[in-house]
Amino acid sequence: MQFKYGIDERPPLKETLLYGLQWFAAAIPILIILGKITGGFHFTDPGDQLLYLQKLIFVMGLASAAQLLWGHGMPLIVGPSTVLIIGILASSGQSNDTIHTAIVGGGLLLAVISVTGLLRHLKRIFTPCVVAVVLLLVAFTLTPTILKLIFSGPGNTVPLTRMIFAFALVLVMFGLHRVLTGIGKSTLIAGAVLAGSILWFWVDPQGLKASGASSGAPLAGMFRNLTASIRIDTGVLISFLFCYIALLVNDLGSIESMNALTKSENGERRVKRGVLVTGLSNVASGLLGVIGPVNFSLSPGIIVATGCAARSAMFPAAALLIALSFSPKAIGVISNIPSVVVGSMLIYILSLQISAGLIMAFEGGRFTLADGLVISLPLLMSLIVTYLPTPVLATFPTALRPIFGNGFIVGVAAALLMEHGLYRR
Repeated sequence: MQFKYGIDERPPLKETLLYGLQWFAAAIPILIILGKITGGFHFTDPGDQLLYLQKLIFVMGLASAAQLLWGHGMPLIVGPSTVLIIGILASSGQSNDTIHTAIVGGGLLLAVISVTGLLRHLKRIFTPCVVAVVLLLVAFTLTPTILKLIFSGPGNTVPLTRMIFAFALVLVMFGLHRVLTGIGKSTLIAGAVLAGSILWFWVDPQGLKASGASSGAPLAGMFRNLTASIRIDTGVLISFLFCYIALLVNDLGSIESMNALTKSENGERRVKRGVLVTGLSNVASGLLGVIGPVNFSLSPGIIVATGCAARSAMFPAAALLIALSFSPKAIGVISNIPSVVVGSMLIYILSLQISAGLIMAFEGGRFTLADGLVISLPLLMSLIVTYLPTPVLATFPTALRPIFGNGFIVGVAAALLMEHGLYRR
């Protein structure tokens, strides 16, 4: 493709700022949505949840700048990893220090994989079928979270109204996804969050009253409540290491897709440095007590729409994120999204991820019975574990609960066993 501005070119200042605002508008909705989910898991106090969002936005802005300066050097949106949400939810009952220590360990694992050249060997293990399973598992194992978001929250609406609203919003989004092009499609999530929130508060005014006005000071730092003590739980650590292998697959896919789109030089070097910065950013996330980042695959659509592949256009977006992290008041206004809208956005995002998984499964053009079994059995096993009743999970040994009680981990392990063991080709 012919771009108006290449990766290393610098648009005029006015255009750079406008492009930066577009990147910021595309990044902030997903960051807030996933941040509200993980912050709500860790804390019940609204003040602590707001502080969590502050630190999360700060880390994502810092990680974006680090990727542009020392990592892959390409305009890729950085945001919270959905696969880590699975690890966090599966670690229910564990202390926050234990979870964030595991995030630090996972980040160090990515850094080691990058600097030691293990990426080449891992690529052999993750065949198209295994990658397809990983992408599908992330979506299916988050369904309990989606259910909770849609059917719970402040307000007086009945469950049927919530379900109809969520499904209608998702269908409208996919209708717009089909007809919109360019920047309209890339900013669809941001527009849907705004319109969906306004519509929901019109349907349920009590929900707006219950959510309350945004709290927090206009300006405030967030450098407190660091993970001061390292607490290692073997089961939690193993669970997160599996999650980080899946995060690596996601990261590689995003960087490689941008390499292919821009035909950039030094592609392998960009991959290694990008994974290294992702790993170190996850270490910083664990130390600050928030979920770790990953490179998102939303960026190619924005680049195609604007014709600008210049990495310099991403710097204003990173600066805006860092600046926003010091304003609890502004974050409170932006994050005042109804839970039913958050659940609807998650359905939309994960539907796209399922589509990507199916594309990977059929990539070779020939889909056999063995391929179907490699995918179907892990999915079934994962769903069974995901929906295990709480009393059943309580009977598992405490050390093994984060592993055998995690549907994602069970599914990935089953996929590797099927692909490289029982149905090895």
